[in-house]
Amino acid sequence: MKIAPQQRIYVCFFLFAVSLGALLSRMPDLQDALGVDKSELGLTLIGAAIGALISLTLSSPLIARLGARTTAFITVLGTSALLSLVPWIGAAPAVFCLLFVEGLLAGALEINLNVEIDRIEAQLGRGVMNRAHGFWSLGFFLTALVSSVVRQAGISMQLHLAVTFVAVLVIGIWAITGMRNAPARITEDEGKAPPVALPTWGLMPLCVIGIAAFLVEGAGIDWSAIYMRDVFSVEPFIGGLGLTLFTFCMALARLFVDPLVDRFGARAVATMLLVLSAIGICAVWGAPHSYVALAGFALMGAGCSAVYPLAVSAAAQRTDRAAYLNVAALGQMTFVVFFLAPPLLGLIAEHAGIRTSYLACLPVIIYALFSVKALATRRTADGGSVVVRIERKRADQPAEQVDRCQSASGMSPK
Repeated sequence: MKIAPQQRIYVCFFLFAVSLGALLSRMPDLQDALGVDKSELGLTLIGAAIGALISLTLSSPLIARLGARTTAFITVLGTSALLSLVPWIGAAPAVFCLLFVEGLLAGALEINLNVEIDRIEAQLGRGVMNRAHGFWSLGFFLTALVSSVVRQAGISMQLHLAVTFVAVLVIGIWAITGMRNAPARITEDEGKAPPVALPTWGLMPLCVIGIAAFLVEGAGIDWSAIYMRDVFSVEPFIGGLGLTLFTFCMALARLFVDPLVDRFGARAVATMLLVLSAIGICAVWGAPHSYVALAGFALMGAGCSAVYPLAVSAAAQRTDRAAYLNVAALGQMTFVVFFLAPPLLGLIAEHAGIRTSYLACLPVIIYALFSVKALATRRTADGGSVVVRIERKRADQPAEQVDRCQSASGMSPK
């Protein structure tokens, strides 16, 4: 069966989300199995954050050398295999170590898939980044929906995650086998890339935007089930609806937002979504009834949906250095927050209450609203995004290449 290059990336995002979502949807069960409190559970999960940070900092040259297909095989299937082993380990320190290795693979997966979809986006001349991340959210939604039924039926974590891994293995081999490397974007700096990817000052506003999105996403995905259980004492199926609604609204927004970005620009769309996130956070914090909290989780999911993909697109389209370095550097500051959110919010929940832990996300969202001017106002014909297009052309380059080199996200090229 022949599928388009971008659709193979969609499948990879989907499978990673299915694997991770299967574990995260069983957080209450994992907490009980390990015999730890909320803060200890959060500290256990931080192993993935540490591994991801190391990978995002150091793995870019290795990914460039291996190529998209080999890296996808290792990371997509490897993360699923490691996550399926977590329920079989009864000690929190051992789970920490296992998640550390999983984080190493997850960081490399993040760089590889985002750079590849950006290159495909440039070839197509239209936005597909948000749709790719939409399949990540779709994977979480379907997993949350299935997990609510699975938990209600009393099926063990071991069997649940084992079946998930088998499905990921079969589908992943089929999708990744036909993957081919897309041509890289033209960059201004054609010299040897540094071995360590670090954020630049020009990248920092995009990092703030990404951090806000992932903090909201981590709060919604990791703690929604525990929130519903502890605050409203609902049945497992109702408790799982918070995660289900969150991921459904996130997936729906990501799958259909690209035409809006093409028409109105990344800046306007990101502003609207961040405001929705803030409203959702406030609803969850002050919810007097469970249905208000569920509506809040839905708004949070829609609000944080396309914010991070928009930041990734802007980082990949910068022309100051290779795209995978900018994506990796952005990932250090943002993707790790997805894993740091559980321990940070867990500590707050343990000492100040789980409602207050959600309110702690609000200052970061407000700060991100002041940073959206780093995003583009419109999309160019070649798939890049610009705030200001510089018309001066270099005499030694064809016009088409110069136009692409001069496309930048929120700032003029160097």
